[in-house]
Amino acid sequence: MTRDRRLCLVAFMAFTCLVLITFSITSVEGKKHSAKKSKPKHHKDKSSAPLPDYGSNYPIFDILSFGAKGDGASDDSKALEEAWKAACQVPGARLEIPSGFQFLIMPITLRGPCKPHLLFQIDGALLAPPKVSSWAKLSSSLHRQWINFKWVQDFTIQGTGSVDGRGSEWWTISDEIYYIQKKFKHIPKQKPTALRFYSSHNVTVRDIRILNSPQFHLKFDSSAGITVNNITISSPESSPNTDGIHLQNTRDVEIQHSNISCGDDCVSIQTGCSNVHTHHIHCGPGHGISLGGLGKDKTVACVSDIVVEEINLVNTMAGVRIKTWQGGLGYVKNVSFSNIQVSDVKVPIMIDQYYCDKSVCKNQTGAVAISGVTYDQIIGTYTDQPLHLACSNAIPCTDVELTNIQLKPSSGYRGLDQALCFNSYGKSLPPLLPSSIESCLRRDIGGAAKKEAIPREHLCYSRGRI
Repeated sequence: MTRDRRLCLVAFMAFTCLVLITFSITSVEGKKHSAKKSKPKHHKDKSSAPLPDYGSNYPIFDILSFGAKGDGASDDSKALEEAWKAACQVPGARLEIPSGFQFLIMPITLRGPCKPHLLFQIDGALLAPPKVSSWAKLSSSLHRQWINFKWVQDFTIQGTGSVDGRGSEWWTISDEIYYIQKKFKHIPKQKPTALRFYSSHNVTVRDIRILNSPQFHLKFDSSAGITVNNITISSPESSPNTDGIHLQNTRDVEIQHSNISCGDDCVSIQTGCSNVHTHHIHCGPGHGISLGGLGKDKTVACVSDIVVEEINLVNTMAGVRIKTWQGGLGYVKNVSFSNIQVSDVKVPIMIDQYYCDKSVCKNQTGAVAISGVTYDQIIGTYTDQPLHLACSNAIPCTDVELTNIQLKPSSGYRGLDQALCFNSYGKSLPPLLPSSIESCLRRDIGGAAKKEAIPREHLCYSRGRI
């Protein structure tokens, strides 16, 4: 009996040891497996960019999440740059400038290419540096623009906010003081543009306000597929060279339903532009809607297929205008100005092939050839002269059409009632007011005038500007 008890005790102890050993092995293997399973593939640094908010249908990158203060005094440039870099990598991302905040941004370049359908939502205020001296401390490559977008595609800027260039100090510097300060590098050599797009495609800018730029407010350079809709551009009439929208080497553009008041051209269309449609724009004060100046310093200028219609111009220096420098090369062709309402406009219809921005410019032979320009239903009041077509003495303007022109002098008017047409060929169709417009254009009998302009076109075709 005692022997049997001992055997049972030994067996029990052996079984207990076996169970304990098995449990220990299982526990150790479980811990190893657990550790292996939970180990992250990549260690994320605590200082990396915050994750986007996926609370909506699109990822949101709020500038405040990247360290911006939004107090209008702290430099938030780095936060904007980091937010841009993060949003740029995510399809359909939304970079937000929230309402109720002011963000001081130093000159910055936001580069693409980015993932498709990037949206820059501006509901707050972006502020440029307030002092001209702030720009002199920067690299010269940053002097020409404040916010510069390069190589972006399928990109939209929209919102209820503003982009404020705070340019008043730039405008008040006299020419003499400006020259001296530039010479000693106290200020940059060139006044900056507020928003500029370079080599960008399928870009939309809508709903925002762009204010008080030191120079151009919104510029598109070497770009295509541009839409501008329902924006407001505003700077004082006395602010020099503050073009509203400036196009250069850009094609396939629509500018619509916007209000522009500035110290220069409301819309400026420069060389290399084609297929531009501008409509339903209120312009004034300013210098009107202009093509040019083109051909400065004997350069080649190529502009074609421009439609400007449904425009309201109030208290502007010019209405619809083409301006070229003497000695230029290339052409302007296939241009239509129609349904233009003018009120107290100095010269509503103008072609000026003797454009000069100084008191005296040297006379030069040669000119940009102008052909196929239509003016239809230009109606309203003028303060200086109803129509001024001063074409080049060397190369005439051809295929110009004047249809339904009804222009009356403003109250208190003391200018010229006589329309001017120099070396300009085409046809006029009634009604025409004042009556001097009826005999203004010359008839191109036999097409001699047109033949003089044709040789100029090959310059644009040889450069690929068609």
